Amino acid sequence: MTKAVACLLLAFAAALTPQTVVDELLAADRAFSAASAKTDLVAGLSAMFADDVVIPMPPGQFVNGKAAVVDALRANADNLTSKTDWTPVRGGVSADGQHGFTFGYMTIHRGDGTDLPLKYLAYWVKQRDGWRVAAYKRSRSSAAPASLAIVAAALPQKIVAPATDVAAIERRRKSLDDAERAFSDEAQKIGLGPAFVKFGSADAINLGSPDHSMVVTGATKIGEMVGEGLAPNMSPVTWAPERVIIASSGDLGVTIGWITRNSPEQNRPPRNPFFTIWRRVNASAPGRYIAE
Repeated sequence: MTKAVACLLLAFAAALTPQTVVDELLAADRAFSAASAKTDLVAGLSAMFADDVVIPMPPGQFVNGKAAVVDALRANADNLTSKTDWTPVRGGVSADGQHGFTFGYMTIHRGDGTDLPLKYLAYWVKQRDGWRVAAYKRSRSSAAPASLAIVAAALPQKIVAPATDVAAIERRRKSLDDAERAFSDEAQKIGLGPAFVKFGSADAINLGSPDHSMVVTGATKIGEMVGEGLAPNMSPVTWAPERVIIASSGDLGVTIGWITRNSPEQNRPPRNPFFTIWRRVNASAPGRYIAE
């Protein structure tokens, strides 16, 4: 890296604050929603997707790439006559200002006049043409959310220049991969619920089941939800990432992989896709999941 480039990166970082970056991200999410409300669901959603976006979709698969996602969405005829809009309620950004996440609540307005409420989670990467979604998922909800109040953002201490050391970025990526695998390994020893408590942040969220009209918030509540009805000190599933996307600053990233049943169950798929967003509150803190 030349001295001139280094100076430009430092000047870039100095001109930004964590709050201005997350405000920009939330504004982008809201703008895509406003544009989506004026067109069909497929065009509205896909406008914000990066070319290499990855999305878990039924039946138990990942759809990789914007073109494939558009084809999959168009395969459902209802999507062609529906519209959708959404409201983000929280955002978070990485220290290099290049990665972020949002989650919130969505409504699909069907062609027959009925509405379908959902929750959504998006992992964003800032590209040359602005913020775009690299990983995305939705979850059905039994009812509209009780509140659309904004939740305090997940922010780094400051914005720093993006790192350019390829080896250092790879070490950070490997560290996140290891953290996800350690999470699964620990679940086999202490139980699924307790592992979700141990590896989650106090402000973590889970989209929850359709019975949850609001996202489930806090590692303790998430652990109670996923561990309900399970025997102690065991997990019915193991999981591991097959892909990791991480900010150059190493404090925000997403793991993408598969959850596998330890014992096959009739009428249930042997594995299911997942992605989990992880965050370090500072360089010395351990990584903890923040949204899934």
